[in-house]
Amino acid sequence: MTRAGESERRRLHDTFAELCAIASPSRRERACADAVIARLHACGVDVDEDGAGAALGGDTGNLLARIPGSGEGHVLLCGHLDTVPVAGPIEPVVREGAWESAGQTILGADNKVAVATMLIVAERLARAPARCGVELLFTVGEEVALSGAKEFEVGRLRSTLGVTFDSAMPLGGIVVASPTYYRLTAEFHGVAAHAGLRPERGRNAIVAAANAIAVMSLGRLDEETTANIGLIEGGTAVNVVAEHCRLAGEVRSIDAARAERVASELADRLADAANDPRWECDLDLDVERLFDGYRVRPSGPELELAGGALRDCGYEPAQIVTGGGSDVNVLRTHGLGVLNLANGTERNHEPDERVALSSLEGILDVAFALIERAGA
Repeated sequence: MTRAGESERRRLHDTFAELCAIASPSRRERACADAVIARLHACGVDVDEDGAGAALGGDTGNLLARIPGSGEGHVLLCGHLDTVPVAGPIEPVVREGAWESAGQTILGADNKVAVATMLIVAERLARAPARCGVELLFTVGEEVALSGAKEFEVGRLRSTLGVTFDSAMPLGGIVVASPTYYRLTAEFHGVAAHAGLRPERGRNAIVAAANAIAVMSLGRLDEETTANIGLIEGGTAVNVVAEHCRLAGEVRSIDAARAERVASELADRLADAANDPRWECDLDLDVERLFDGYRVRPSGPELELAGGALRDCGYEPAQIVTGGGSDVNVLRTHGLGVLNLANGTERNHEPDERVALSSLEGILDVAFALIERAGA
């Protein structure tokens, strides 16, 4: 296996820093996408952009690039262009052997470690094609319920196997199970009244919502299932019986049937509270299944491919069950053998997000090893 050369490693770090410095929160990925397109065009690789941006109310679509191989077959590398919201300018710096953000905002290593890796892979393959063809898919809107991947026409792909590097764990980790995800949004509509003079005329929407939450089973429900109420807002003033209250929550479970049952139970608690005669409220309730979970078959060819590539680079594969989702959830729904591999990042989505220089370089080596194995 031909590992990355010193010049490729330097180029990788420069590319990563350049990409991180470009703010690209979900639905505002245009500047980052343009940088990626320019780099691919510079090495002679064509890029197609789909209409996902318009469909999602954003400014950018998913990007697909294909680099032919000298033989048959294709393998997919996937990464997402978007990040969670940015609190200010991003200044990537190296501290104690790792990339960090100098300011009080995210670094954006999630998922620009993958995007930078894919660009360096493209530069090498444009000069010296591998035996198998390589498809590079850069998605948008991953941080908002995988919305970009949902808009992508998977039938355009020639690959049946592939990976994304989008799991914040030490290198070697392979996500073999990911949850089905439900989001619940509830709006209680009561009746406003003066809290000091005529409280009995009011119907308090905040009280209704609070009583619903009080009887919910929340937190870690079992090894595979979690439930949470994460947002609540309502009312207009301390001396007014609250006419309105809105809350939002989620349910995740590796067991799809369990996820559905828990989401239904939370919906029932909300409806029961709204119907309580003590504070009877109207209720607008939305329960949405945003993505499906998956379990990877132990005999799946994608596990053999990824595991072999990791061992080639000195990493012992470790199978991981996660509570998070990724574009893999969508791609596997369409029958593709795609895996989410660890990318070595730490504390993603937080201002002290970081990734070790050695981890970033390791991902590039794994990508090259995987392509080599896919063409063997």
